[in-house]
Amino acid sequence: MRLATWNVNSARARHFRLVDWLDRAAPDVACLQETKMGDEEFDALYSDDLFRRGYTVAHFGQGRWNGVALLSRVGLDDVVKGLPEAAGPLAGEARAIGATCGELRVWSLYVPNGRSLDDPMFPAKLTWLGGLRQVLAGELAQPRPVVVAGDFNIAPADNDVWDAAAFQGSTHVTDDERQVLADLEADGLHDLVRTRWPDQVAYSYWDYRAGMFHKNLGMRIDLVLGTEPLRGRLAAAYVDRQARKGKDPSDHAPVIVDLDEAPDGDIGPLVPPPSAQPVRRSRA
Repeated sequence: MRLATWNVNSARARHFRLVDWLDRAAPDVACLQETKMGDEEFDALYSDDLFRRGYTVAHFGQGRWNGVALLSRVGLDDVVKGLPEAAGPLAGEARAIGATCGELRVWSLYVPNGRSLDDPMFPAKLTWLGGLRQVLAGELAQPRPVVVAGDFNIAPADNDVWDAAAFQGSTHVTDDERQVLADLEADGLHDLVRTRWPDQVAYSYWDYRAGMFHKNLGMRIDLVLGTEPLRGRLAAAYVDRQARKGKDPSDHAPVIVDLDEAPDGDIGPLVPPPSAQPVRRSRA
């Protein structure tokens, strides 16, 4: 099974890129963030494209802001949109959607940015994450495997940013934010990219400005977290850097995880386009 997460930074602006990527990468389940479309608008634009490719869709939109979606070719049931009131003032925003996709319980997340440490959005971000953890506690109590993927707007460690000193005093790298990820790991969710590649550069976001992408001055803030049984099935985990290239790209690249089977060849943390047809190989 191939799982992917991608902050597309506007599903309308990235329409043809997204459809082309689905044809190329062929994920069985795709988590999308920042669709920036309402539900009806997303359905009108994508329903034919996704139906022809075998995807069932759950979308939670908010017009020009936020927006998350799940695309699945292995079933999509028991959809939950948003977080409860415990997530604070941002609970009602279109930032979280969960569903059962085949054997897995999957959540697509767009975690609040936080803006700056002295902005009210920063404590609101931490409250939202606290509400998320409460929801996930219920999911983790069930016997099925769980995947939580998306744009976390948190760099888990200093080697997940291009220059740790440049981020001091900023959001995304604070002890409070990183503690949330540590708590989620203690709860049973593991960073699957780091399971496969403990120390290697695997940035998933590069600012549009100043040639940051071409210089590989990025951040790893798009994560795929999974429960323990999925670690044993992990065949490959990588960032599809090719999707960040070309005309009018998103500022994020997809993160892809293959369970049980993986593309042929030596798959590193940053790869060219993955084959749409995985082949069985031994897990590293």
